[in-house]
Amino acid sequence: MSSRFSRRVWLSLVLSTSAWAVHAQSMVMASTTSTEQSGLFAHMLPAFTKATGVEVKVVALGTGQAIDMGRRGDADVLFVHDQVAEEKVVAEGFAVKRFPVMYNDFVLIGPASDPAKTKGKDIVQALSKLSAANANFISRGDKSGTHAAELRFWKLTPAPDAKGSGYKECGCGMGPALNMASSTGGYVMADRATWLSFKNRGDLQILVEGDNRLFNQYGVMVVNPAKHPHVKAALAQKFVDWVISNEGQANVAAYKIEGQQLFFPNASK
Repeated sequence: MSSRFSRRVWLSLVLSTSAWAVHAQSMVMASTTSTEQSGLFAHMLPAFTKATGVEVKVVALGTGQAIDMGRRGDADVLFVHDQVAEEKVVAEGFAVKRFPVMYNDFVLIGPASDPAKTKGKDIVQALSKLSAANANFISRGDKSGTHAAELRFWKLTPAPDAKGSGYKECGCGMGPALNMASSTGGYVMADRATWLSFKNRGDLQILVEGDNRLFNQYGVMVVNPAKHPHVKAALAQKFVDWVISNEGQANVAAYKIEGQQLFFPNASK
């Protein structure tokens, strides 16, 4: 075997081994349908991989289901939006620490004709009107961050258990819920990012926005390796460190659709 051929074989082995090593640097993120369906991750994750060499497989679920993945050790990092549930999973020891990352807001979507007369800034008053009118309302019903927020708002109404005969739980993600509302002329609560990226709007429009209670905060957490030793905590921490860094926060701010910013960075380090 010639020395030139030997060097070629050796170089080929080195390159293939290096490629395997880079590919092996991967982790699982359990996140929300809003971050995935809004297109944020398609914008964000290539920049993270370029900066760190770590690839991320996203499992997009409702926040409750995403957090349950963390409890089971089926994910390495959680990127979700239900602060009460996030703080609980940290207190239980299943996640190491919660870091705020970004925010946007929830909005009430409905038909332009607005038969229940909900239009305005008060989400609680709007839900009361939907209940009184027995209006067609599509609830996520999936223990997501959006569903949890919706239930908090219903609890503030004078009759929290009376949601009207038109109330329906779809047990589905944000995109399918918006599709159902669009096809049936119904109302639905959505995060603004998914709404801005939603194409099948039909006659739907934003009817309620601007209520301070509609604030929607996102947080990120490493799943605790003390509970699940197989968790890739070091890689997960790389993502946390990157997304709350100046580079990661600038990436969040740069994501826009038709000139509109979808998420607003507010990490505290």
